[in-house]
Amino acid sequence: MFDRWGRWVHRRRRWVLAVAGAALVFAGVWGTGVFGALTSSGGFDTPGSESAKAAQIAERDLGRDAADVVILYQGGTTVDDPAFRASVEQALAGLPADKVAATATYWTTGSPQFVSRDHTATYAVLELAGADQEARDGAYESIRDDLTEVGGGLTAKAGGDVATETAINERVSSDIGRAEAMAIPVLLVLLVLIFGGLVSASLPLLVGGLAILGSFTALHVLTYVTDVSIFAVNITTFLGLGLAIDYGLFMVSRFREEIRRDGHTAEDALAATMATAGRTVAVSGVTVAVSLSGLLLFDQKFLVSMGYGGIATVVVCMVGALTVLPALLAALGPKVNALSVRRRGKNGGERTSESRVDGWWGRVAHSVMRRPLIYIVATVALLLSLGGPFLRIDWGGVDARVMPDGADARVVAETLETRFPRNATSPIEAVVTGTSDRAAVQAYGDRLAALPGVTDATVTGAEGTTTRIALRYDADPNSGAARDLVQDVRDVPAPPGAQSHVGGATAGVVDQLGSIGSTLPWLAVLVGGATFALLFLAFGSLLLPLKAIVMNVLSLSATFGAVVLIFQDGHLSGLLNFTATGTISPAMPILMLAMLFGISMDYEVFLLSRVREQYDLTGDNTAAVAAGVQRTGAIITSAAVLFIVVIGAFATSGITFIKMTGVGMAIAILLDATIVRALLVPATMRLLGRANWWAPGPLARLYRRYGIREGDSPAPPSRPELEPVG
Repeated sequence: MFDRWGRWVHRRRRWVLAVAGAALVFAGVWGTGVFGALTSSGGFDTPGSESAKAAQIAERDLGRDAADVVILYQGGTTVDDPAFRASVEQALAGLPADKVAATATYWTTGSPQFVSRDHTATYAVLELAGADQEARDGAYESIRDDLTEVGGGLTAKAGGDVATETAINERVSSDIGRAEAMAIPVLLVLLVLIFGGLVSASLPLLVGGLAILGSFTALHVLTYVTDVSIFAVNITTFLGLGLAIDYGLFMVSRFREEIRRDGHTAEDALAATMATAGRTVAVSGVTVAVSLSGLLLFDQKFLVSMGYGGIATVVVCMVGALTVLPALLAALGPKVNALSVRRRGKNGGERTSESRVDGWWGRVAHSVMRRPLIYIVATVALLLSLGGPFLRIDWGGVDARVMPDGADARVVAETLETRFPRNATSPIEAVVTGTSDRAAVQAYGDRLAALPGVTDATVTGAEGTTTRIALRYDADPNSGAARDLVQDVRDVPAPPGAQSHVGGATAGVVDQLGSIGSTLPWLAVLVGGATFALLFLAFGSLLLPLKAIVMNVLSLSATFGAVVLIFQDGHLSGLLNFTATGTISPAMPILMLAMLFGISMDYEVFLLSRVREQYDLTGDNTAAVAAGVQRTGAIITSAAVLFIVVIGAFATSGITFIKMTGVGMAIAILLDATIVRALLVPATMRLLGRANWWAPGPLARLYRRYGIREGDSPAPPSRPELEPVG
């Protein structure tokens, strides 16, 4: 099938390139408009949860009571100075009434929570006008420059939910351009060194550029169907660029190998390339897309939008690698080696080692396979030890600390936590419905106030049969102690005949953890089952898919352990320029799990394809493994280095959890390309022997009929004997 597709593209290469050119222009003009259509940085809440219901009921019955904007005022005098008060009130009075629905200050409420402990700072809480988030974002944009204008020698900084989200959005957009500017020149230099020629080096990078614009276009289309988080742009950009370069590297390398064969025309070389590397790209792309589809099972809009964006991006990369790139190769033919910077061999091709089976990578594989048990025990022990810290992960929410040190929104948030009564703007809220008995509600509030860790319980709204009680407490809102307190509050019985719903930011994290925990088994079933099925259809083996899944789990465990050490514990925080909060948002490991489980199959599929190709020719498992490792060693290493360069550029993001995703993926790719691919795969395949290619009779017949085989390669023997391990 793939070889026929290669010949079809070769015959119609001009039409394919013409269509691709038109699509590129469209993507450059319309696709880049995605930046104005993305949603704000939210989406971490769990729809239908108790915390979400508490917020909905309170807004419906009591009106909005959100800290959309928090303005921090500081000066050389105290808030008791009449001049201090006059300056603040004058600044607030100048804000347009159609943009600001309500304002709360120390002087309007009399609440001491608005005053710092040294009385030199205060803050104002603004509720913005607007029926929805988009309208409130617009209101903030129109007044943001006025918010920090204050006289009397005072300074003002803006924070709060809307201000923080806006600042994050702007940082995400600027980070993308900077990361691309950093990565692309480095990639071009590395590709020239890898391929030894300017023409061949430019092809993977060209596909990467197409992937970026294609992912923008796909995301823009999705914004008309569903909300897409601003963070999806970062994720899909480095995912698209990384995968496109991987696929381009696989395809171009194989084409150059085939075009050097005696008697091969450009059409023959392309057909052989599509039957081998093209098949690998298709299997890998579908596997990554299926893995990302697991994100659609979750309730959080952030994860769902990442799932949609990731799937669209992978499809764009795969289609580009299987259509545009073959057409370019067909148009170039032998000129793919033009503008070479290396010496050529006798046949005019580059001097490479891919065709040898006794090179450095082959010798490594043979060395490993001489002592497979020792290598398996050592590498598994290493991966498990690296994954150990993941057992003590501490979950938390996303707050202003994800921004760079010194950002106004972060300064405001940190000042409120350190110089003011704790959690004044992030309380745990109990919303009581179904009773207008104030005495019963007061008694309920007294019971809440008596809970260990609660410092204050105040009624912040009451209307009819609905009452809202705000609880302040000692613990960090992202800590385990705060989550335990949420559960304690929920365990307190509501007033007789009434119901209570507990919400707030910390309660949202509790509900998010519960929702994610209940969905994880379904994610495992979907991704694990689909991956097993795809790898079976690709290789006709019962054990190889199981081995790949187990190795993925080991590799991911080690990666998450490293993430805990770096981003929770703060190791390397100075080098990577972020502030460790002691917690990790639960949505981010799930996102990394879905992406990495699919991406790590990239190298596995590419390696096993070459091993299977050799095994079908020789029937010798050990020789096939060594040949496969040798012939893919340099390419996989190059692909891993290039992917790490891409991700490393995005790991410079000023947003901590984008940085964490990039660093975590870089670690996972490094582990996959070294420990797993060079040591664990050869050792386990040597230990399993010919059983690598075994399948029960019914499954073997299924593979013979429906398997995604390379060309006319034979199916594996039905019941081979195990090779002895020596």
